Amino acid sequence: MYIYLLRHGESTSDIEDRYGGDYDDHLTEKGLEESKQLAEKLVNKGIEIIYASPRIRALETADILRERLDCKHEVIQDLRERNSYGVLTGMVKAEAKEKYPDLVEAVKFYGNTIEGAEKYEEFTNRIKKVFEHLTSGPEQTIAIVTHGGPIRCFFREVLKLGEIETLGDCAIINLEKDGDYKIKYVEGILSEARI
Repeated sequence: MYIYLLRHGESTSDIEDRYGGDYDDHLTEKGLEESKQLAEKLVNKGIEIIYASPRIRALETADILRERLDCKHEVIQDLRERNSYGVLTGMVKAEAKEKYPDLVEAVKFYGNTIEGAEKYEEFTNRIKKVFEHLTSGPEQTIAIVTHGGPIRCFFREVLKLGEIETLGDCAIINLEKDGDYKIKYVEGILSEARI
């Protein structure tokens, strides 16, 4: 099986410098254009189905891909981003630093869980289960449109490759699964991970 693991395009929270996570925002004009360029890169890759996070930015990316690739699609709740920011979700970072300096410090490490946030262990279990489910179907080539948190978790906890330093908008990770996952191609990642 071949898997195209994809991050959504640039979103409004990116340019407004907000804490994203579970914040539901749209793609920017640049994000829409990035998604169109991503679709062109995936033409003729044989993608049979696109699985997408339910967050608007991922759905908008997936819709552009689906139209260009002319394939099935399905929204998967467990592909959503981790709510790692609790009360900070959707807040402009400068404002959050003034109001909640301790929480701003706490969320800098992915393993911490602040009030109202999803525990890292629960998030990890969710991501492991959803990837196992999506990659055990009958399709030979699939695309998964999700977020930075799930992709980083997948690299850290499933592939055991360590941390991704920078994960770009519309990043592509092409994997092959034949028992284990093997990375075939990566675009849009500057990484400390052992790829």
